[in-house]
Amino acid sequence: MSRGDRSTRAMHQALPPALREAVDNFAEHLSRVRNRSTHTVRAYVTDLVSLFDHAVRMGCVDLAELDLSVLRSWLARQRTTGAARTSLARRAASARAFSAWAHRAGLLPSDVGAALASPRAHRELPGVLRADQAAALVDGPTRRVTPTDPPPTDLPDTHRAPTHHPGTGPAAGPTPGEAAVPLRDRVLLELLYATGVRVSEACGLDVADVDHGRRVIRVFGKGGRERSVPYGVPAQRALDDWLRQGRPAMVGAHSGDALLLGARGGRLNPTTARQIVGAYAEAAGLPRTSPHGLRHSAATHLLEGGADLRAVQELLGHSSLASTQIYTHVSVERLRAAYRQAHPRA
Repeated sequence: MSRGDRSTRAMHQALPPALREAVDNFAEHLSRVRNRSTHTVRAYVTDLVSLFDHAVRMGCVDLAELDLSVLRSWLARQRTTGAARTSLARRAASARAFSAWAHRAGLLPSDVGAALASPRAHRELPGVLRADQAAALVDGPTRRVTPTDPPPTDLPDTHRAPTHHPGTGPAAGPTPGEAAVPLRDRVLLELLYATGVRVSEACGLDVADVDHGRRVIRVFGKGGRERSVPYGVPAQRALDDWLRQGRPAMVGAHSGDALLLGARGGRLNPTTARQIVGAYAEAAGLPRTSPHGLRHSAATHLLEGGADLRAVQELLGHSSLASTQIYTHVSVERLRAAYRQAHPRA
């Protein structure tokens, strides 16, 4: 448990019983009814515990006493302690979501959070790779499939070549599991870039989620929403190689139906997947890159290639078109850069 989790738990236990019960019931509503992820529920609970701790300090010990002034005072205090605009916006959203739920549940006489304004979160343009850089990244593992080409030494431990100890005889070649790692890495990179899925979605794929005939994968995104995402021929080749040669060599007792496997045979962890992407980017001499950077790159390249914004929204699994529109800004910035470089009167 992190220090922040321990602090939140301590504040939660110190709340009056009515407020503590309200937090617990709202968390259960988010988890069971709204089907929110554990991470999302934890974030909401952290925000609410902070809000109620502030309310108690202001003398509000009953939920019915919660009003707009308390909410505004809480956000103002967050701002004076240095909270970023994005954090303030998220906390205001947490307060509004709780207020709406509590009013529907009869715990609040009115939806006091409906009038709560929040600072507009500053949205920085996401960094994206050029198409040739993305190609160099996803092609990285293919340069390591042959045993005669040793892996870079700066990749994660699961990628390192077996160590030969003096006096133990000739150095052995890679085991089947070690030889399968580049095939796993290749299919991971291909799928992330070809489909633009989130890293958690990629790691959550099962073998049965791949429709080889139609070349689509079935993805379960935020809130358990299901969508079908197409992929191309390079990703299909990577999938075929992985399922035919790679996965059987890495499969273990805890593999289940997972498509992508870790070094010990279990489902590939998103943290490990992030390390894999970052290591291959560094080995290829590319800017620092994450799976989310590949998602940004896929969306931007689709739009620059003429894809419809609504289609990209569906592919990415965005519930709001506003989330997808940020990628149009990236394309405009590239257009401006090209204009300034090429036009005689720029």
